Amino acid sequence: MNITEKLIKSHLVSGEMIPGKEIAIKIDQTLTQDSTGTMAYLQFEAIGIPRVKTEKSVAYIDHNTLQTGFENADDHKYIQTVAKKHGIYFSKPGNGICHQVHLERFGKPGKTLLGSDSHTPTGGGIGMLAIGAGGLDVAVAMGGGAYYLAMPRVCRVVLTGKLSPWVTAKDVILEVLRRLSVKGGVGKVMEYAGEGVKTLSVPQRATITNMGAELGATTSVFPSDEVTRAFLKAQGREEDWIELKADDDAIYDEEITIALDEIEPLVACPHSPDNIKKVSEIKDLAVDQVAIGSCTNSSYTDMMTVAALLKGKTVDPNVSLVIAPGSKQVMNMLAANGALADIISAGARILECGCGPCIGMGQAPATNAVSLRTINRNFEGRSGTKSAQVYIVS
Repeated sequence: MNITEKLIKSHLVSGEMIPGKEIAIKIDQTLTQDSTGTMAYLQFEAIGIPRVKTEKSVAYIDHNTLQTGFENADDHKYIQTVAKKHGIYFSKPGNGICHQVHLERFGKPGKTLLGSDSHTPTGGGIGMLAIGAGGLDVAVAMGGGAYYLAMPRVCRVVLTGKLSPWVTAKDVILEVLRRLSVKGGVGKVMEYAGEGVKTLSVPQRATITNMGAELGATTSVFPSDEVTRAFLKAQGREEDWIELKADDDAIYDEEITIALDEIEPLVACPHSPDNIKKVSEIKDLAVDQVAIGSCTNSSYTDMMTVAALLKGKTVDPNVSLVIAPGSKQVMNMLAANGALADIISAGARILECGCGPCIGMGQAPATNAVSLRTINRNFEGRSGTKSAQVYIVS
């Protein structure tokens, strides 16, 4: 069996594992965020079950954190009280983006995760079967109910070689999008394999699985190996590690191969994540704004790269550079080692640890502005400015 089949088989409640047929799986963990969580918890309360029946359920506040009116604050208060009442972990505003924090604190290889956010597949970076779903599905899962879906086909993505300098995991997933398009993953799980896998850290893997959502994929998954173990050990929870890999004779529905050493830096041009060009092809583009962060590129490694680039330099007066670390842990580490000072000294604006610009929550670009963003979606108007040209970069 491949990794996807192993994960599904170990959680199968009903149905046959035949692609396209309906199956039901047991859910170990759930996550919500505050944009979708309020409805999910109202639905959970309507079910009438006193305590969640999952191994772990977490309510994150990371989307509507500006609180320009009382409405979001009221929502956050409701989510906090319902979490306390029903045995749900509560992550308050400022703790960080749900996917980044879940990777650090709660994600476990071999477990299933259902989240009311489309980028829940980020958890596949540490070998979880992590799926984004609607709030009602998550409410049912919190009550102990199964999650129903069509048995996905499995696409094996074989990675060979290793990344060249200045080429990143973001470029890997942009290359997959270039080949397959935003509809190329529908009904599939993207399962990463090959010698190139062990050259990628967990944050790099998470960047790739995160943007599997842009392929339309059910989810994406990496093996759980010694790299995964090292990450969990660094987070103080090595005991959560298990090895997870495909059998040597595993069968896949389709396969693509990507030579990591042949990838060049890529960019997704307006207004779609699959409108891919090489960075070298784009000439004389005046940039008005750069936004670094989001659940795709806000890890400690990402931020340290940025700090190293900015050290001793000054941001151009015509550019607004905004940076949002993915979690309080990342922000703390940057502050402790002096990297945050390098970033601030260069003229960057530090935002709180949250989704922010990615979802159009603040930092809307100027009229007709060009904005380079380390996000996952650049649909027209998503930034808050309909005329803005948003480019997805590493």
